[in-house]
Amino acid sequence: MATLIPGDGIGPEVTQATVEVLDALGSPFEWELCTAGMAGIDAAGDPLPAATLESIRRTKLALKGPLTTPVGGGFRSVNVRLREEFKLFANLRPAKTIIPGRYENIDIVLIRENIEGLYVAHEHFIPVGADPRAVAVSTGVNTRDGCRRIARFAFEYAVRNGRKKITIVHKANVLKALTGIFLEAAREIAQDYAGRVEVEDRIVDACAMQLVLNPWQFDMLLCTNLFGDILSDEIAGLVGGLGLAPGANLGEHAAIFEAVHGSAPDIAGKGVANPVSLMLAACLMLEHVGRPELAARLRSAISDALLQDQVRTRDLGGTASTKEFTAALIKRL
Repeated sequence: MATLIPGDGIGPEVTQATVEVLDALGSPFEWELCTAGMAGIDAAGDPLPAATLESIRRTKLALKGPLTTPVGGGFRSVNVRLREEFKLFANLRPAKTIIPGRYENIDIVLIRENIEGLYVAHEHFIPVGADPRAVAVSTGVNTRDGCRRIARFAFEYAVRNGRKKITIVHKANVLKALTGIFLEAAREIAQDYAGRVEVEDRIVDACAMQLVLNPWQFDMLLCTNLFGDILSDEIAGLVGGLGLAPGANLGEHAAIFEAVHGSAPDIAGKGVANPVSLMLAACLMLEHVGRPELAARLRSAISDALLQDQVRTRDLGGTASTKEFTAALIKRL
């Protein structure tokens, strides 16, 4: 069993397309349908209903469409709450070229620490005079154990998957404590992999620039939470956008796989959404449960549909609807 969270906006459309493809593939998943985000509020009065949490505790595995997070107010990010609730400390974000474009032959894996840093969102306002929100304060937290844990995960991933180099991304020249401890812990763990995985470090702003100028110098990026959030979107841009980028949130006792793009309410219900991000996330999910051969078949079918059949949704320069792309993909399985 696996928990299925369709999400908000275009979420139900891309989720339906992904489930249809997985069924055609003969995947091992049986789904427990749950809600979260705005759909959770509509169904249960809570953006993260207790039934959804209980389902993930039971299945330890979930596929999740995009969720709406209010900007500047409203409820706290459900994505962040899920990571914290299930201690999903590792965020895996691979970016690999499918459609040749401005950048070709990109193959970068970003590993992001997922439950510490500035994303813990310990925030408050300080009133001054008549303004109750005159000063905003946010506190970031990185622990040495947490930094070691994500570094160990990254190096183990590199060894298992034949990756050659890890670039540790930081801002230790300015944020000497918050990201200095991350750099220090990652270097410590790197010593255990000497001779097997090359290691270097890069200040985050320099790394962002170099990703534009020469992305082929990078193999894997190891990032703190906030820097990983930003750079993972940048590397997605190198391969055509968030519609082609999957994500996995991994912990010791649960795993949640997701489309990394937003809920796109402006095109919701129009049948034009690109489902590839969630389908590639499903590939990561298949690998996680020990079915790499099915993941390989699905990736191959996606590539063939996009490149050989030239069936593409409009965000990729085509005219296909979500259903048309899904049908073309199923023919390739």
